[in-house]
Amino acid sequence: MRLHNLKPRPGAKHRRKRLGQGEASGRGKTAGRGHKGQASRAGSSVRPTFEGGQMPLYRRLPKRGFNNKRFATRYAGVNVAALNQFEEGATVDEAALRQAGLAKGRFDGIKILGDGELTRKLTVSAHAFSAAARTKIEAKGGRCQLVGDAAAVAAS
Repeated sequence: MRLHNLKPRPGAKHRRKRLGQGEASGRGKTAGRGHKGQASRAGSSVRPTFEGGQMPLYRRLPKRGFNNKRFATRYAGVNVAALNQFEEGATVDEAALRQAGLAKGRFDGIKILGDGELTRKLTVSAHAFSAAARTKIEAKGGRCQLVGDAAAVAAS
């Protein structure tokens, strides 16, 4: 077998449907555009949300108040049970969590959550801790260290 012998599998390639090639072709006369109307004209294009001049849905719906979603702080949640993969006495921070694959993607900080049991003594640095997570980490003799803005607020 050589490169010049390669061919697509039978049925994998289709001929392009040629429009406007006489009525017997099945796509003649109006060439699949229907009769009259804006879409039948040459050069016609309307955006997907266009409703023919009717007041569009996004303008009919009321918009009131303030939505904080754009400005909200997004945390990557990591459960206490997932921290058991680190060695006894290790320091767990954002870099270690990313390397272990526990914190992926873009976010503003890491929050340690209290689901599961912790079996090791760890020093954990994160932007936030749930009350249950803090209790479980400190019960094993570990430490919880706040990082970033949360640490500055806690210190003052």
